[in-house]
Amino acid sequence: MAPTSYQAPMRGDKEDQHTYSQTPESNLSHAQSTVAKLLEGKGDVIVAVRPADTIHHVVELMKEKRIGAVLVTDQNGDLQGILSERDIVRRLAETPGHTLPQTVEELMTRDVHTCTPDDYLMDILKRMTEGRFRHMPVMKDGHLCGVISIGDVIHFRLNELEYEALRMKQMIVG
Repeated sequence: MAPTSYQAPMRGDKEDQHTYSQTPESNLSHAQSTVAKLLEGKGDVIVAVRPADTIHHVVELMKEKRIGAVLVTDQNGDLQGILSERDIVRRLAETPGHTLPQTVEELMTRDVHTCTPDDYLMDILKRMTEGRFRHMPVMKDGHLCGVISIGDVIHFRLNELEYEALRMKQMIVG
């Protein structure tokens, strides 16, 4: 026997109903996030050094700014390379006690992988993981416009997932 509050469906009941089910587009919306969207929240601050600077200067700068890599630019601001903690540690192992006076130019990575603001974050995350590097300069029209780290991408994605979970809860609860 049906509860007393039950009313049988009547003709026309479903005419104005809208469904809000998930679609491939809504489920994959996170894949469409771009580097530009990440930079909106992070900002476009670039910490750069010159090729002639010493490793001692770079180490102090990294410590002060609490960062793991610096970009190497010339006097015009054009990208020349990147220098990471990993590069410095490797050189410390090769030349113990003689690394700090060396120049950035001697240690920097010259073949730098870059991205554009229009690149998708999931593609960038894949490139960083496969290439085993954690920092990537962002270039727009041949000029530096930012730098992102793998930590930035992961943090951004976690925030997106948190927001998606909240939206789903709101849909369920009403």
